[in-house]
Amino acid sequence: MAKKKLNEKPWGGRFKGGADPEVEAFTASVDFDRELAEFDIEQSRAHAAMLQSCGLISKKDLKEIVSGLKAIGSEIKSGKFEFRSELEDVHMNVETRLAELIGPAAGKLHTARSRNDQVATDMRLYIRAATGEITRAIRGAQDALAARAAEHADDVMPGYTHLQRAQAVPLGHHLMAYYHMLERDAGRFADCAARMDALPLGAGALAGSALPVNPAMTAAALGFSATAPNSMDAVSDRDFLLEFLSACAVCMIHLSRACEEFILWMTSEFGFVDLPDALCTGSSIMPQKKNPDVAELIRGKSGRVVGSLVSLLVTMKGLPLAYNRDMQEDKEPAFDAARTTAACLRLYAKLISGAKFNTAAMEKAAQTGFLNAVDLTDYLALRGMPFREAHSVVGRLVRHCIDAGKEFGDLTDEEFAAFSPMFGSDVRKALDARAAMGRRKAPGAASPASVRGQLKKFHRNKNGGK
Repeated sequence: MAKKKLNEKPWGGRFKGGADPEVEAFTASVDFDRELAEFDIEQSRAHAAMLQSCGLISKKDLKEIVSGLKAIGSEIKSGKFEFRSELEDVHMNVETRLAELIGPAAGKLHTARSRNDQVATDMRLYIRAATGEITRAIRGAQDALAARAAEHADDVMPGYTHLQRAQAVPLGHHLMAYYHMLERDAGRFADCAARMDALPLGAGALAGSALPVNPAMTAAALGFSATAPNSMDAVSDRDFLLEFLSACAVCMIHLSRACEEFILWMTSEFGFVDLPDALCTGSSIMPQKKNPDVAELIRGKSGRVVGSLVSLLVTMKGLPLAYNRDMQEDKEPAFDAARTTAACLRLYAKLISGAKFNTAAMEKAAQTGFLNAVDLTDYLALRGMPFREAHSVVGRLVRHCIDAGKEFGDLTDEEFAAFSPMFGSDVRKALDARAAMGRRKAPGAASPASVRGQLKKFHRNKNGGK
């Protein structure tokens, strides 16, 4: 057997000479796919156990491979492992180091697999772990929201449409709106995890293997419930990444909206909230400034995560089956989106937990701007006036108040009666914001009782349905 040259790559038998250095640097992915190292080692151990079970390697080979992989894992964890760019990717770095540690047995590890199905498996293992981390961060943010909603179930604030004051709502109800957004986000990540629960390893480069292998054994060892039903789809599928990035993007949009409100509410124009000093920064020139930088950065990073989704969508849109090297571009967007989304969720939970809500300012804002106009309309509708007519009556009443520089509460009984004889002396009960919130009995309505109902369900779900 011809002795390998020191600089010859493990897959270099087909090629004459070395690679162009610029091409070598351009095609190398180890600078970023080294993040898959622990998952590559995990799947290699499972693959080796399957090969031995099927009689394709000996028990001695398996023992040496497992021992070598364990040593490599320790080197990577301690930072002593040397990743070499000339070996292109994490897979060949691990395999080459394995050969240095245990000799010829390392060459048997790649039996019945390709880097194509290998990386597809590594990425699923990575996304499965990332999905778990993000879901835990979502639950942490939801816990923070529920805790603050419970504190403020009865506190009044103006609800907005078009960023104009609309109706009085409980602050707790407003906060729980984001709780429910995050609940749907958790569902999207769970759906993503369920749909990628099939092992690609065993698909080879694209056509599977003619060797007597048992992919179901590997799937069980790695925690997959099934094996991929089509080898070509298995190595070329990046749907699971697109779905994961989509879930990250939607989640980040929700966080961005929430942080935009904090940024607005913290201004002196609103004065509804003060965020913890530890999550804000000052100005290099204006000593009085306290800037909500964490909230602003979360808002800004939503664009980064949406960009990751768009990047991979465009990469995948024109690729023929099966694997293409373009797919190397899937990793950096996925890694970045996973890290960014998890970090933003954790910091958002800190923003919620540490926020000081100025409930007095919120209630004062809810007392002006005719937020009880709908309540007056309902008052007339309950007395038999057609809703559209009641809407018109109250609209004219609003116009009268604006012209006179008054609020509804400033009007006399005679002024009310001038617009409709259906207004009685009890009309002032319809003007009270707290009373109006209490009258909202419809499911999901913005009332203190609704907030408590939502929280009761939250605690039941958190305690396993008890």
